[in-house]
Amino acid sequence: MTEKANLWIVKALEDLKVAEHEMRLEEKEIVTSAACFHCQQFVEKVLKAFLVAQGVDFPRTHNLEILLKLCSEQDPEFKELDVGNLTYYAVEARYPDEFSEPSIEEAKECFKIAKHIEEFVLGKLQYNKGC
Repeated sequence: MTEKANLWIVKALEDLKVAEHEMRLEEKEIVTSAACFHCQQFVEKVLKAFLVAQGVDFPRTHNLEILLKLCSEQDPEFKELDVGNLTYYAVEARYPDEFSEPSIEEAKECFKIAKHIEEFVLGKLQYNKGC
């Protein structure tokens, strides 16, 4: 794996760590918008890490469906991944305009998706978190 791909993973894992910290709190203490946002950011960055490792250019986007499509062109198994509605939390969760606070259930679902994608993509990249 390239150093640049590794750097994307390091940044992705920082986002996942923030989400994990939130999800360990008592439910009434969880900032669900932050948890969902960091789950989205993790998935975005880890997909970009995969693309970088494959030498694939990608557009500046937060749209996970676009990134997932590019990944699936490199490895058809990516077609099996479901990113749910994580793309929504990239921008909308950060601003008050027409946004409602995600429920605990939504945050748990975002976290579940992020953890599944972590296992899948890091496995594809043969990345060992212990390093």
